[in-house]
Amino acid sequence: MKAKTKFKVLFGMFIIITFFIIFIYAFDKIVMPTVLVVADSEMKAKATEIINSSIIQEYSKDFNYDEVVKVHKDNDGNIVMMKADTLKMNKIACSVALDSQRKLKDLGYVGIKIPVGYISKNNIISYFGPSITVKMQPIGHIETKYLSKFESAGINQTSHKIYVQVKTKVRVIIPLKSSEIEVKHEVPIAETIIVGKVPGTAIQMDLGDAGFKMEN
Repeated sequence: MKAKTKFKVLFGMFIIITFFIIFIYAFDKIVMPTVLVVADSEMKAKATEIINSSIIQEYSKDFNYDEVVKVHKDNDGNIVMMKADTLKMNKIACSVALDSQRKLKDLGYVGIKIPVGYISKNNIISYFGPSITVKMQPIGHIETKYLSKFESAGINQTSHKIYVQVKTKVRVIIPLKSSEIEVKHEVPIAETIIVGKVPGTAIQMDLGDAGFKMEN
């Protein structure tokens, strides 16, 4: 009798362990890849929000078009040259990169929690079930660069827009898995109407030397 009972206990443990292994395998092969896709999307949105916040914060207090871009005209009022203060632009770009890096690292350390039910995309059960902690680690470098765009705005009028673009890579980490995603965000920081004939040499004003690249 004892041998029979012992056999039942061992057989029961074998069944439980087998089901547990099957569950872990299925969870790893079926559920976790979906969780990682959701985690990538959520972290990319959070990282973009952080970068956007840093851009608005730094450029709203330190960037003034008339101080950064100098427009030189001749006696007839025609534009002969446009020159950007790259030193000033680099300084603000550096502040954006530093602030973004700090906030990304803070978010990555704390992480965010995603309920397993959320991956079903069902509004009823999306906030139910155990949560998986997703963390993030900035990798590579944060690159900040400027883009300049001229458009005709009427007779002898030209619209000039300046954009700042921030690009970086982050590693999204969940239990047993990780992935790398690129985060790139572009925000217009200045728009002005220039009155006067703008020569092609001015329109081709190069901002390639302005910007900042910082290793994470």
